[in-house]
Amino acid sequence: MAPAWHGGAGPLPARVGSALVSGTDATKPGLPGRPGLTPPTDAVAPVRHAEAPAPGELLGAHYDRCFGCGTGQPHGLHLEARAGEGVSVQAEFMVKEAHQGAPGLAHGGVLATALDETLGSLNWLLRVIAVTGRLETDFVRPVPLGTVLHLDAQVTAVHGRKIYSTAVGRIGGPDGPVAVRADAVFIEVKVDHFIENGRTEEIQAAMADPDQVKRARAFEVNP
Repeated sequence: MAPAWHGGAGPLPARVGSALVSGTDATKPGLPGRPGLTPPTDAVAPVRHAEAPAPGELLGAHYDRCFGCGTGQPHGLHLEARAGEGVSVQAEFMVKEAHQGAPGLAHGGVLATALDETLGSLNWLLRVIAVTGRLETDFVRPVPLGTVLHLDAQVTAVHGRKIYSTAVGRIGGPDGPVAVRADAVFIEVKVDHFIENGRTEEIQAAMADPDQVKRARAFEVNP
């Protein structure tokens, strides 16, 4: 992300991919092969799984080497998410020196990763394996180094294999000003998606873990 707009003082335009645009339109349909962000009229409300973690329970890292939540990544986000009410989660992450883009400010890609990680954690409440199909992010205000980003995410609808969700990140506290927000569509997949596409060494190591829960969660939210 270019520092020219990272250091702005007011609401910022959104960047989608590598193109700077004046805003986002969550109602636009998906292009061929690209899911839209608006649930279709026959989508259904999400249902929290009976065995989902209880509200307030720390979800923990789904995979120790995950850049978003893994404790085994020294420069990762080390994001911590907790189950909320319904199909929602709350998460926090501290912006550290390794996360800078412009001097003293969080890199936009890191903030997008925090949103993606938080949104991906929602799938644990549905007890499905799902991957990010589309993530559209608005960068509203700069996030300084040393800031704790408070994230709140929820699933809004489900349509077949598509899971529609939204998230917002605030600074200065859970009720502070909005810094970032995102809408996303996750796609439910089978574990074969990871086995066929991941590097063999890591896949075999994850599947050899004797902890059944850790083994299942390792393949939870990666694209």
